[in-house]
Amino acid sequence: MLKLISALVALVVSALAFADETGTMATTTTNVAAAIPAVTEKAWFALAAAGAITFAAIGGAYAQGKAASVALEGIARNPAASDKLFTPMIIALALIESLVIYAFVIAFLVKP
Repeated sequence: MLKLISALVALVVSALAFADETGTMATTTTNVAAAIPAVTEKAWFALAAAGAITFAAIGGAYAQGKAASVALEGIARNPAASDKLFTPMIIALALIESLVIYAFVIAFLVKP
């Protein structure tokens, strides 16, 4: 997590340095504020859509991993039950994936 935060800080600082049109790095808060463009409503909707897709994908991946893990553990304990566990597992995985697809579609439909 520390590496991620460090990388993001480095990217933001370098973006501010390259945004300065005078050729010198902005040192005062007024120059920094002038270098950052105003955030529009479309940008907020894009950020919200990206967040929705991100959380849906993370949640869906975790749920699919957990469902597959439990099903395979059940099959490992009782190999004779593999026929009874396989079909419900595939249906559960399809339903989990459909929730991620719904989040993806809704994220694209919600725009100004």
